[in-house]
Amino acid sequence: MFRRAMRTRAVLVTLVLGSALGCYPKTAPTQGQGEQPQQQVAAQAAPPARTTPHPALLDPSKATERAPAVYKVKLETTKGDVLLELHRDWAPNGADRFYNMVKIGYLDDVAFFRAIDGFMVQFGMHGDPKVSEAWKDATIEDDPVKESNARGNITFAMRGPNTRTTQLFINTVDNNGKGERPVNLDKMSFAPFGKVLEGMEVIDALYTGYGEGAPRGKGPDQGKITAEGNAYLRRDFPELDYIERATIVE
Repeated sequence: MFRRAMRTRAVLVTLVLGSALGCYPKTAPTQGQGEQPQQQVAAQAAPPARTTPHPALLDPSKATERAPAVYKVKLETTKGDVLLELHRDWAPNGADRFYNMVKIGYLDDVAFFRAIDGFMVQFGMHGDPKVSEAWKDATIEDDPVKESNARGNITFAMRGPNTRTTQLFINTVDNNGKGERPVNLDKMSFAPFGKVLEGMEVIDALYTGYGEGAPRGKGPDQGKITAEGNAYLRRDFPELDYIERATIVE
């Protein structure tokens, strides 16, 4: 019981402290972390880029539209399509930020860089270091937690009060203290703003083999993602899945 409690506490601390941009140390990982899998796999090819990059990609002040009360977003991923339904009344600041990210093409060719089996899948670090630099301080204020971090609900990651920027996660199990895991993200101020409407089987199929990120695990190092973008991920973590394109459909 003691070991199980310690592992649970470690996961929670990692989500809070390691969830937002630049929280992990930017030094090189220790020996053995980030190793290539035994069987080499071809890296995911980048999808065709949008014709003209939106100016807000390098200037977050141009991405401040108010989201509709309810809207839907299709994520075209390397494992299939996922349909999300987002609710502004659940968490207005989060819903607005996500709406603008999708509209400007921020989530195109973005990796599910932290996917932990039996917990959640995390994404939202841009593949272009210039875009990451532009958005690193574009924080939004916290929303009160009105809905639960149940399986299939989408939530912004954070490292403390009012630190949400672009990183998100989708719960793959109930992380609200009601499921098999004794994890309650609701009490830690993680505010869901939508849910997977269709395609939860796609989320379940995303590659989780790398596990926790460096330096605690052998997965991608967030500092290196910030500095090198998708070039680092495709080179050192070729089995990761990606959002190829995100679009507002309703």
